[in-house]
Amino acid sequence: MKETNDTINTKKDNAKNNKAAVKESIQTSNLKKVISSKEVSSEIMIDVKNISMRFNLATEKHDTIKEYILKMIKRQLFFNEFYALRDCSFTVHKGESIALIGRNGSGKSTMLKCIAGVMQPTSGGIDVHGSIAPMIELGAGFDYDLTARENIYLNGAVMGHNREYMDEHFENIINFSELHEFVNVPVKNFSSGMIARLGFSIATDVSADILICDEVLSVGDFMFQEKCKERMAEMLEGGTTLLFVSHDIKTVKNLCKRAIWIDHGVIKADGPSAEVCDEYEDAMIAEEKEKTE
Repeated sequence: MKETNDTINTKKDNAKNNKAAVKESIQTSNLKKVISSKEVSSEIMIDVKNISMRFNLATEKHDTIKEYILKMIKRQLFFNEFYALRDCSFTVHKGESIALIGRNGSGKSTMLKCIAGVMQPTSGGIDVHGSIAPMIELGAGFDYDLTARENIYLNGAVMGHNREYMDEHFENIINFSELHEFVNVPVKNFSSGMIARLGFSIATDVSADILICDEVLSVGDFMFQEKCKERMAEMLEGGTTLLFVSHDIKTVKNLCKRAIWIDHGVIKADGPSAEVCDEYEDAMIAEEKEKTE
């Protein structure tokens, strides 16, 4: 008896799904092999010592600069203190892959900005030993009026590399980002995914001791995300230190050996990524159950 068209199509779909599952399993296995086989050096790359970050939130709106200045002179400006981070301490050794996890607004991005030198903590100190390639915000470090070509050299200069160095890496950056047709197009015309491609390609192609990646890959398409994971695995194998922020717990477990859970600016847990992630997920589920009851 001949198979119906529906049966044939179903078999084809199942075959495609199985193939995709096998591919994902192989990629995950490769990442885990890289992480498990790496030996962490005793050399400290980042030392965070009791840092706190306080912001002053205005309690009232001022419509004009004149009004603001007059109230400032009269000492009538009032603020509410908000601590994004409070008394946080940890060390990162050479070659470690560490994820910062937590809810939105918990202080993860603020921590990365303090480590990258974008912000100065209100109290405490941070010692960083080595060069940093930061990917903290989408489009950070780009001049949107400049072309992709010009921004590559601009970012290289900001990271301390001369033109000759960037000339050597230019083709590799464009090839990895797959933006050949848009090299001379202003970045302001790029989609968020294209900006993420360019930023990640620059940050990971030039040499750096520490890679900081804050959720920017979530805007990229699936295939480019897989390329990025493979690139980060190669960098980890080569001794690069990784600080990674993501809400994708599966990726965190596969890519990072250690995780730090930050909640309302306080470090709640620090340890093996599988254990910390499970603890974090259990706590979030328990909180949601309490809200619905």
